[in-house]
Amino acid sequence: MAEYLLYFNQRWVGDHSKEWFRGRGPRAMAVTEEMKQAGVYVLAGGLEENTPVHHADSTCGTTAIVDGPYAESKEFLSGFAIVDVPDDETAKQWAAKIAEACGWPHEVRRFGSQRPATAG
Repeated sequence: MAEYLLYFNQRWVGDHSKEWFRGRGPRAMAVTEEMKQAGVYVLAGGLEENTPVHHADSTCGTTAIVDGPYAESKEFLSGFAIVDVPDDETAKQWAAKIAEACGWPHEVRRFGSQRPATAG
């Protein structure tokens, strides 16, 4: 099994009415519950839009932590799910389900395999 990040960028959401968004919440929660029932759910959540953002940078020899995103941008990661599935095709199927439930595009990326081996 491999872990995949299913995510969306806030810019992909588009402009919709409050009623439209309220109708999407239960659909997204249903897909999240389906992931749990299927045993592929690792973590999912939406990121707060109007809360402080902090940036940590150690490229200058010392680590500086400053308020605000790294670069001024209207684009930012807004929500995500992590699933543990056997292959790319299965990850894409879950991304399609959550994209349909939310009503906007999602991307799929596999996590790297740099994890330490477990003793067996």
